Amino acid sequence: MRRRDFIRTFTLGAGAAALAGCNGDKSKTAGHADAKPAEVIKWKMVTTWPKNFPGLGTGAENLARLINEMSGGRIEVKVFAAGELVPALEVFDAVARGTAQIGHGGAYYWKAKHEATQFFTSVPFGLTAQEMNAWLFYGDGLALWQEVYAPFGLIPMPCGNTGVQMAGWFNKEINSLADLKGLKMRIPGLGGEVLRRAGGTPVNLPGGELFTALQSGTIDATEWVGPYNDLAFGLYKAAKYYYAPGWQEPGSTMEAIINKQALEALPKDLQSIVLNACKVVNADMLAEFMARNNQALETLKREHGVQVRNLPDDVIAELKKLSAEVLAEVAQHDPLTKKVYDSFIAFRDRVKPWTDASEVAFLKARG
Repeated sequence: MRRRDFIRTFTLGAGAAALAGCNGDKSKTAGHADAKPAEVIKWKMVTTWPKNFPGLGTGAENLARLINEMSGGRIEVKVFAAGELVPALEVFDAVARGTAQIGHGGAYYWKAKHEATQFFTSVPFGLTAQEMNAWLFYGDGLALWQEVYAPFGLIPMPCGNTGVQMAGWFNKEINSLADLKGLKMRIPGLGGEVLRRAGGTPVNLPGGELFTALQSGTIDATEWVGPYNDLAFGLYKAAKYYYAPGWQEPGSTMEAIINKQALEALPKDLQSIVLNACKVVNADMLAEFMARNNQALETLKREHGVQVRNLPDDVIAELKKLSAEVLAEVAQHDPLTKKVYDSFIAFRDRVKPWTDASEVAFLKARG
């Protein structure tokens, strides 16, 4: 039923946009000089990303473009990068108070608003991108996400995914758990709490500040995304060691945050266009990261001499153990967070056997 509803809604929205375009053309060719022009609805989009930043920043730009095109110009969305209208980490508040009608970022940045927000970006040792989309659209993930955001007058939508990330950039080798003690690392969300439990100090910084903080020694390590974005930031100039795997973010979902009042003020067809444009960007961004990451990784290794390392097995095992403890404790914060946690863990346990039998088995066979 959900699939049929999506197809029907998407078709109606796209059809309405096409008809609007056709009607506009008829007016011009017929020479109706006295025809009243259609009202253009102007929206502002604030983002947590630097301007035109590859993948993440351009994903926000793509969302704005799609809304403009699919609406036949009836909605114009102007994108503001981090710091242009509001600071990167004030996007949530800006959309909630109506300074902007829509935002683009990552839900785990808003843990101070509600602990449960972190589950909707990525969970350490949690769901891959495909599994995350399955939970959101065919489990009850999206409904729970909307429940968490409802008190703030906001509607969230999945709007991009980076796939599995890297563990990050370090200015020293990580050979044992002892090397995590006292480590100051930029790592947001639940991964940051796991690092704290391992003896490190998590720091939450917006992307635009990472290079300077790492180069100056304000932090000892940072995770960001993966080769595509990390190369663009020049992080290889500030740290020598690049570690995998991205245990902390196995399938990071980006979000569109929409002001509920602004969305509901739109005609139904435009509401559908906004929501379905988010779904298009959600799929497109994942494809882009898959296509670009390997090329960037080769550049980092061959042209810049980056040393790519795997975290030791005992470090991974301890981080996994600590992650389970942190998740269980966070779940006790309030009933809604517990509800989200229970749903997430149940879905992970339910989908894992098929992932193992299909993708994991195939990847092992492929070698």
